Amino acid sequence: FAPYLKSVIWGGTKICIYKNIACQARNIGESWEVSAVPGHESVVESGTYAGMTITQLIDMFGAQLLGRGVCEKYGNKFPLLIKLIDAADNLSVQVHPNDRLAMTRHNSPGKNEMWYIIATDKNARIYSGLKIEMTPDEYTRRVADGTFAETLAVHDSHAGDVFFLPAGRVHAIGAGNLLAEIQESSDITYRIYDYDRRDSSGNPRELHTQQAKDAIDFNVYDDYKSLTVSDSEKCARIASCSHFVVDRVLVDGETALSFDKDSFTVLMCVDGKVAVNYTTGRTEIEKGHTVLCPAVLDSITVSGKGTLLVVQA
Repeated sequence: FAPYLKSVIWGGTKICIYKNIACQARNIGESWEVSAVPGHESVVESGTYAGMTITQLIDMFGAQLLGRGVCEKYGNKFPLLIKLIDAADNLSVQVHPNDRLAMTRHNSPGKNEMWYIIATDKNARIYSGLKIEMTPDEYTRRVADGTFAETLAVHDSHAGDVFFLPAGRVHAIGAGNLLAEIQESSDITYRIYDYDRRDSSGNPRELHTQQAKDAIDFNVYDDYKSLTVSDSEKCARIASCSHFVVDRVLVDGETALSFDKDSFTVLMCVDGKVAVNYTTGRTEIEKGHTVLCPAVLDSITVSGKGTLLVVQA
């Protein structure tokens, strides 16, 4: 699919360099790699189905593409959104609603998500979770007096780190992080604090203080960083929830991969260059690029040298 490159106030220059593609726009903060979000559906870049959207492909192939289990759970909707994010500046402090709240308010799925850190600048940080307990009323007071950001748990960020962010967890990506994001197919974000930044028209960016209040998990947890994966683990499960599972696979030579036919599989190459060999052909993907394997493709061989994120719903 052709990536959808999104210019944002906190975006930088790393994504196009990382993907080795030409880029005319400035402040590219996101590359939507695989998306069925209305208005931003991924479009096939080349081959037999060039120019078709992912939604049109699903209408044509149904369970052959999505998988039987995905169709039973989500109908003919693609349930995930796969992104690259480049934070040249801090993102807003924000939270996402869970499925129940998002469906009630927006007729949309909520947003559980995970981050895989690809590269960082010196002293890069991730903000995930709360470090002190508070009541909803204290939250409202702290937002009003500008001290809410002080309550966030702060984590040093390094390549290979993994953060799982269930809906309800307050978070922010700090400046200097390039990361992959796997999430539910939802674009709903409640912005809590934004460093008093203004948009291109000079207006303060919209905040969603009261909407966020109902979405936040105010509990404090022992550990917010999921894990850092060792290079000795050639295939490691790095995230698992009711919406997606993600494995990190190190490819050095040739490796056979088998998939569950209940789901499609997304392969995101986050480092190196890997050839994907299947019964009817071969596709090469290099770092920063992503492919969707339909559910009927239940086994492949990958070869070369690189790192893959393997995602299933």
